[in-house]
Amino acid sequence: TDPRPASSKLLNAPDISVELRRLRLDRLRIVFVVVEAEHIVAVLGVRRRPPYDYGDLGALLEETGLPL
Repeated sequence: TDPRPASSKLLNAPDISVELRRLRLDRLRIVFVVVEAEHIVAVLGVRRRPPYDYGDLGALLEETGLPL
């Protein structure tokens, strides 16, 4: 019901125009995108941490087919 839970954080991705967020769940990171205009929340990946540097966000977004 809430696409931006208080425990989520906005990811800074200068080359990407959609809203990318991450949610920490113990040692896991859930990376997701919020497209408000289309009412879409899409999970891009669930990763163990550490290490995870978010360097593959562009590739993950391309797989979804969502507009960048």
